[in-house]
Amino acid sequence: MQGKEADPKDFPQLKNDTFLRAARGEETQHVPVWCMRQAGRYLPEFRESRAGKDFFETCRSPEACCELTLQPLRRFSFDAAIIFSDILVVPQAMGMDVQMVPGKGPTFPDPLKDPEDLQRLRVKVDVNTELGYVFRAITLTRHKLEGKVPLIGFTGAPWTLMSYMIEGGGSNTHSKAKRWLYQHPEASHMLLRMLTDVIVEYLLGQVAAGAQALQVFESHAGILGPAEFKEFSLLYLRDIARRVKDKLKEDGQDVPMIVFAKDAHYGVEDLSQSHYEVVGLDWTIDPRSARERTGGKVSLQGNMDPCALYAPKERISDIVHKMLEGFGTRGYIANLGHGLYPDMDPEHVGAFVQAVHKHSKQMIEQK
Repeated sequence: MQGKEADPKDFPQLKNDTFLRAARGEETQHVPVWCMRQAGRYLPEFRESRAGKDFFETCRSPEACCELTLQPLRRFSFDAAIIFSDILVVPQAMGMDVQMVPGKGPTFPDPLKDPEDLQRLRVKVDVNTELGYVFRAITLTRHKLEGKVPLIGFTGAPWTLMSYMIEGGGSNTHSKAKRWLYQHPEASHMLLRMLTDVIVEYLLGQVAAGAQALQVFESHAGILGPAEFKEFSLLYLRDIARRVKDKLKEDGQDVPMIVFAKDAHYGVEDLSQSHYEVVGLDWTIDPRSARERTGGKVSLQGNMDPCALYAPKERISDIVHKMLEGFGTRGYIANLGHGLYPDMDPEHVGAFVQAVHKHSKQMIEQK
């Protein structure tokens, strides 16, 4: 990692800024498209690159992350790249052990059981020391992209990370984490504040390293009711956006931010007033209703059911057309309502991307 490649400046000039323009609600020639988990196991080259390697070891290799980020862009004309990493690098940076167990997913051998366990966490995290490998991956990838498309950085949101840290992995009910909210609200807020502080520094570090947009994943939003969402999720999502924006403004920078709170239908209005330029939507929300409820305050991203990619290609094209009609072509970024699944056919992903570009171009020309 010597020389120019490692340097977070003198980046190649951006050739396709459609994604950034759409994020800011500006006019574009076509609707931009990318997919959550576009670097993933549905690609044979991804499986080949990852074979026999520990997942988090891969995350800590800037060269490996760069290669995995670029793979989908060699196949498909996506309008953005998203750095290959994982949301659980943040709990790791705070001193927790996280392992990726084959067939089981992310596992914390020693999860947080009660408020006393918060003392095990690093309160002050030096993100450059603990997460510098992510920053180096972003810088390297930004150079290797050669300005083809913008690079998105990301993080998990505090509530989603808290729930992993207490549950010890994935969960259907999240009852251990939710028990904290009801039994230990003060300790819950303390943990959420700790996570927020690290996340703010982490996102600022990603921008300094070369990220051109940021997405915050509140993947476990839907497990909360509206009141709990406001208190334990929305509060911190807003705080993150506000603090990141304020710091970037001081440095004369403006980086669009996307919030994706999965299954939080009841939160759409609130999210559209939370300092994010873009609100990501899952597939359970009607596009027209989302437009109405957000009142043109933000751009929208999403929301095709990932399982629609199992449909024949002609059907995918029809589904995309209908989705574009619902959202409209301005202030819209096409995406799936969640990540790609490992058994999806790459050709159908290609059909999705082509359909977005083709139909949106026609719709914009006909205006």
